[in-house]
Amino acid sequence: MCGIFGIYGHDEAANIAYLGLHALQHRGQESAGIATSEGGRLHRHVAMGLVSERFGKETLAELPGRAAIGHVRYSTSGSSELRNAQPFVFEYSHGGLAICHNGNLVNATEIRARLERQGSIFQTSSDTEVIVHLLAQIREGDLLDRFTAALRQVTGAYSLLLLSEGRLIAARDPHGFRPLVLGRLRDSYVFASETSCFDLIEAEFIREIEPGEVVVADGVAVRSFRPFEPVKPRFCVFEHVYFARPDSLLNGRSVYRARERMGRRLAIEHPAEADVVLPVPDSGVPAAIGYSQQSGIPLEMGLIRSHYVGRTFIEPQDSIRHFGVRLKLSPVRSVVDGKRIAVIDDSLVRGTTSRKIVTMLRGAGAAEVHLRISAPPTTNPCYYGIDTPTREELIASSHSADEIRSYIGCDTLGYLSHDGMIAATHPSPVEGGEPGAGYCSACFTGAYPVPIPNADRERAPRPAPQIHPAADPSPLVPLRRLKH
Repeated sequence: MCGIFGIYGHDEAANIAYLGLHALQHRGQESAGIATSEGGRLHRHVAMGLVSERFGKETLAELPGRAAIGHVRYSTSGSSELRNAQPFVFEYSHGGLAICHNGNLVNATEIRARLERQGSIFQTSSDTEVIVHLLAQIREGDLLDRFTAALRQVTGAYSLLLLSEGRLIAARDPHGFRPLVLGRLRDSYVFASETSCFDLIEAEFIREIEPGEVVVADGVAVRSFRPFEPVKPRFCVFEHVYFARPDSLLNGRSVYRARERMGRRLAIEHPAEADVVLPVPDSGVPAAIGYSQQSGIPLEMGLIRSHYVGRTFIEPQDSIRHFGVRLKLSPVRSVVDGKRIAVIDDSLVRGTTSRKIVTMLRGAGAAEVHLRISAPPTTNPCYYGIDTPTREELIASSHSADEIRSYIGCDTLGYLSHDGMIAATHPSPVEGGEPGAGYCSACFTGAYPVPIPNADRERAPRPAPQIHPAADPSPLVPLRRLKH
């Protein structure tokens, strides 16, 4: 649940990294950081908060060098505090290193315990730091050899950027859970979590870093290595459902078109007798367009989103917690009043926000509310880098669709099927790509491609929503990252 960006061989590396991180801000709003390499020195600035708030001209001027990596963070491993802000910078016997990571290492706890028994002292609570400690323990080979040897000891999801004093190394785990792409900006090479970065900085998209691939940019050229045994790709399907920006191209697919097709499939599987289709902005819009086009029901923007409230909303005190959804979304009464509404959203996790939305629409005069979700029921937590709650908190893990409908207070509820979701990610001939590429959909199926050690102890549970009549809605219990 983070975004990473890197550039090698540009006179304004820090400034370009700033722009790249700005285009990745949707992937994390807790902290932002940039590290640069200037000859034999590494420079770093990290801060809590948004990129635009924490980086100005003076800060960027203190980050010289022709190579840079950057990171925007939302924590799935390690607490939300400054010491966990990336990139991390370390000094060891072979020089300086900076590293940033998108993903989650499922065996980090066990590795960390072993390293601490051997005398390692950790500076953070992030799983990323174990990679550096493993690298420092390996005595033979050059940096690339030691780095890949360290990665062979970790399991889980990682898209990584490693910056040394002379080169930039990008690596993606063998399953390819999290995205990583390669581009060119004139004579410079750029790496990013999503292609949307390249549009902003006017870089050319070259290709995706493939699962299990390690790419090195240095003064010689860009070189590709494949040091790991190949396994079946398992790209995170939730990137297409919700997480990635719709203007990105990931896993050979247009994110926007995939979401639009999910909406079309949803209209076929769960038609609604409605007068108007309403998206829950912003991530529900492409699916709502597809639903409207397939069903012939007109689309209206009947919910208006406040853009002064980010994707992650932190309520300042319990006394106003119940205003959380109203601060972010407000209904347009002239669109809603007296109408049968088909509400399209991308996912339903705990149900609390969806319940508030239905209550708002009924308060604005909606005659009927039919909720349609352009993804299957979320029944299992993710351990590969998306911050879904524990299984006990996921409403669909222990309640039927009809029980959830009653709790939310809508007239009907329909989820997109798993087969429909996967089929919707298949590319058109224009988009290219292979329709048979594998996905990880463990949050919907419970089939984890990489075993999860001590899964029950990975996260401390938060209170689960209780099913009771929707006439007296309970206060909204905020999610840290997923909004409903």
